[in-house]
Amino acid sequence: MKNGADDAVSAVHILILSLLALVLAGCASRPINVPIDQVDFQSGYRPHLLIHKRQNNDLHTFFVLSFSGGGTRAAAFSYGVLEELYRTEITVGGQPRRLIDEIDVITGVSGGSFTALSYALYGERLFSEYEERFLKRDVQGDLAWRTLNPFNWWKFIGGSAGRSELAAELYDEILFEGATFGDLLDRQGPVAIATGTDISTGSRLAFFQNDFDLLCSDLSQVHLSRAAATSSAVPIVLSPVTLNNYGGNCGYQYPAWVHSVADPENRARPAGRALQRYREMQDFQNSEDRPFIHLVDGGVADNIGVRGVLEALEELAASADFRGEVGFGVIQRIVLLVVNARSSPSTNWDRRESPPGTVSQLLQASGVPIDRYSFETVEMMKDRAEIWKWRRDLLVTQARLAGMSEEEAEASVPKVTLQVLDVSFDAISDPEERAYFMDLPTSFVLPDEDVDRLREVAGRLLRRSPEYKAIVRELGGSPSE
Repeated sequence: MKNGADDAVSAVHILILSLLALVLAGCASRPINVPIDQVDFQSGYRPHLLIHKRQNNDLHTFFVLSFSGGGTRAAAFSYGVLEELYRTEITVGGQPRRLIDEIDVITGVSGGSFTALSYALYGERLFSEYEERFLKRDVQGDLAWRTLNPFNWWKFIGGSAGRSELAAELYDEILFEGATFGDLLDRQGPVAIATGTDISTGSRLAFFQNDFDLLCSDLSQVHLSRAAATSSAVPIVLSPVTLNNYGGNCGYQYPAWVHSVADPENRARPAGRALQRYREMQDFQNSEDRPFIHLVDGGVADNIGVRGVLEALEELAASADFRGEVGFGVIQRIVLLVVNARSSPSTNWDRRESPPGTVSQLLQASGVPIDRYSFETVEMMKDRAEIWKWRRDLLVTQARLAGMSEEEAEASVPKVTLQVLDVSFDAISDPEERAYFMDLPTSFVLPDEDVDRLREVAGRLLRRSPEYKAIVRELGGSPSE
């Protein structure tokens, strides 16, 4: 009888605690991003300001890493690329350096955003702590436990908060240590940019001050954990992250490239992407009709984090004034390394007459377009590299036909080269090994063995890449075999 009575009392206690949590849920609130009264283009977390503060890096080469989404699979794969860059020695200005020291910007989406933001925060500490703190931790289980714990319900049930705010709290505890973007301003490492997707319009919103200017908000007080939670806020599984929009109230001035693409009489192709971005910027500035911006996983708009780079190149090409604003004049080489951890789990659907079930269809219907879009984006970047080369050769030829010597013709045209290389499981030659990595799930928990294999194959694919070897040689290094 006593055991039965104790069980009944325990059940009552649990019920009371659960009801109390629900009552308190009305108090749930989210962090509020801080407004700014006036945009200051010469301060804040902006690549054009921070890159020039770094010590001894080669200012003639603009080196960008792009880390895709894909949960822990993407985080471990991108980490393996960083490890290989850390091992690769080059020479800059007669001084020995490592290739990782030349990275200027890392864009990250979903799982890739954790690696990007963590390296920007930790620097070399990453290589001694990241595995234990994140890669080889059951982050998914930790988050599920917090969500199911009634004592946490008041934090995300009711009010304006959601499950993603609970996730951000976890990421702060296990990885980011309460750091904000303001804490990155004095770091010597690369600028890390995580991206979310505006669920209303499909537009990208990146966590760097240039985009937060559109919202008239101060990024320096935003926690890194919230950026990572936004970039990995998978729709339905996690809640959108909401930002207050104060746009139109801080004297924002559109960058110089806007004037070149907004006038239909002066606009020339290619400028369509830049024009579309201008329209998206106008939407963000409209706080009267859009006082709140709801963001989900950055992979919904761009799962490899390259779209922003593509648009930036178009903006730079559209306006000489804009190139001057951001100090682009000294750049002679742009290197974009795309780290794509896409998966393609095998199925046996085509062996059966009956079609796949509803859930399988929904997952496939969302995954296939994202993968196709990612593929096309990388190919567009490679095409752009060829166009730049072809256009320069044409200008040199025209200069020679105008009477210049070969040396004078070469000197008369700015020599800016664009090199694009991608690292993905598609490059694995062994079919069985390739299938193994393609079958890895998109989740925030993987066995330690899978994490280690992802790290190893990332370094191996880099070392075997002819394009990567060429870049290492051009930067004064010797490729590893």
